[in-house]
Amino acid sequence: MALIAFMVASPAVSSAQAGLPDRIDAWVTNADRTSLFQKQPETIPFRSGSVRGPAIVIDRGLQMQPIDGFGYALTGGSAELLAKMKPEARAGILKQIFAEGGNNLGVSYLRVSIGASDLNSFVYSYDDLAQGETDAGLRKFDLGQDRKDVIPVLKEILAISPGIRILGSPWSAPAWMKTNNNVRGGALKEEFYGVYAAYLVRYVQEMKKEGITVDAITIQNEPLNSKNTPSMQWTVNQQAAFLRDHLHPAFTRASLKTKVILFDHNADRPDYPLTLLSDPVISQFADGSGFHHYGGDMGAMSKVHLARPDKNIYFTEQMITERPGSAAINIAAAVKRMIIDTTRNWSRNVILWNLAADPKNDPHTDNGGCSMCQGALTIDKDAVSLNLAYYTIAHASKFVRPGSVRIGSTNRGDQTVGLTEDEERPGLKRMAVIEGTQVLPNVAFRTPEGKIVLIVVNDTQSPSSFVVQDEGQSAGIRLAPGAAGTYIW
Repeated sequence: MALIAFMVASPAVSSAQAGLPDRIDAWVTNADRTSLFQKQPETIPFRSGSVRGPAIVIDRGLQMQPIDGFGYALTGGSAELLAKMKPEARAGILKQIFAEGGNNLGVSYLRVSIGASDLNSFVYSYDDLAQGETDAGLRKFDLGQDRKDVIPVLKEILAISPGIRILGSPWSAPAWMKTNNNVRGGALKEEFYGVYAAYLVRYVQEMKKEGITVDAITIQNEPLNSKNTPSMQWTVNQQAAFLRDHLHPAFTRASLKTKVILFDHNADRPDYPLTLLSDPVISQFADGSGFHHYGGDMGAMSKVHLARPDKNIYFTEQMITERPGSAAINIAAAVKRMIIDTTRNWSRNVILWNLAADPKNDPHTDNGGCSMCQGALTIDKDAVSLNLAYYTIAHASKFVRPGSVRIGSTNRGDQTVGLTEDEERPGLKRMAVIEGTQVLPNVAFRTPEGKIVLIVVNDTQSPSSFVVQDEGQSAGIRLAPGAAGTYIW
């Protein structure tokens, strides 16, 4: 992508009078914690004139994927901790996370587990039976434990943010449907493919009866990982048969509009979703593919987009943690990886793992539950502390609202163009091509209201001054080492 980075002198007309960019509001997190996603007191002016050095050039005409939102997984453990808080304490933190305006985050996307995940106190499904029993008619299906914590908390969240998108993901089918009759590992018995399809349909329908619209589901969290408790392994051929011959007909019969997102696992296996999408029935049925980043290169998402630009890309899970009480916050690396790299590789959303845990990173299941999964929030009874994942999502969720669109901005390594003065004849300008522009990592969006949001990180060890160019205007910005900034105009 070649973006032009030069300026032409213009008459003395203010930017606001000309309808051009005027001033920038900045929200910054510094690595030394002197600013934690705080609005900076001084706005940054745009000016006409020459740019010195490489600029981050905003290309409003280059529009890429729309954005659905940013948020967290509301695990059963998160909901359990929130449900145990005093109502006023819970109401306060839910408003801070999910409301718009003020100092609130405006989180707009949630992931929930269909049944238990490994961040639950114990394992359950919606149709648990005694050893040796089966229930092919799903007569005993019930949302059960979710009615005690997940559903009540979701209803409070929906009262604050009615339009929030919800993604549901199962960690395992009920044990009686599996080859090993166990919640950990094993595979779904082929004889229960139709029953499990009906089980997923019932989940969407029963949640709807509770007033909760499930926008999308994945078929299995991490289908190539059988080490969690719970978990269930799917080969790609097994999942293809299930999707094509059972889930698609079941969704069609039930007239469900819930989207189906494929894969839901690491970026080291883009062949998995592409294989599924090579089936013509699944290709028509599936909305897109979801990725985690515990393995592989984030660029795999762009490869899947390149192969199937008609299908959407989602980022459905990643854990990021920090040492409690640390004097520094590793915000630049986190925002670069979780916000900039994900959206630059075509993801419509970002979901971090997970919303809340207690000071010991509980609750989680035994024998395969994640003992190191720190939440965005640490909840200790009614006391709440904010962690790295909170500030990471904040840099996007507050201003990059659903319906925003990613737009062009100069990336590190792009070819750019500038003007230089001729050495022999002063006053004569020459074009200079920069083959590998060195700008700070960044990504830009245009909001539904027409504002531009630019997210930048300084991933160096020195303070960095950089230039932003938009609509022929330029602004100089300084960012401390290891800092992240969100800039709005």
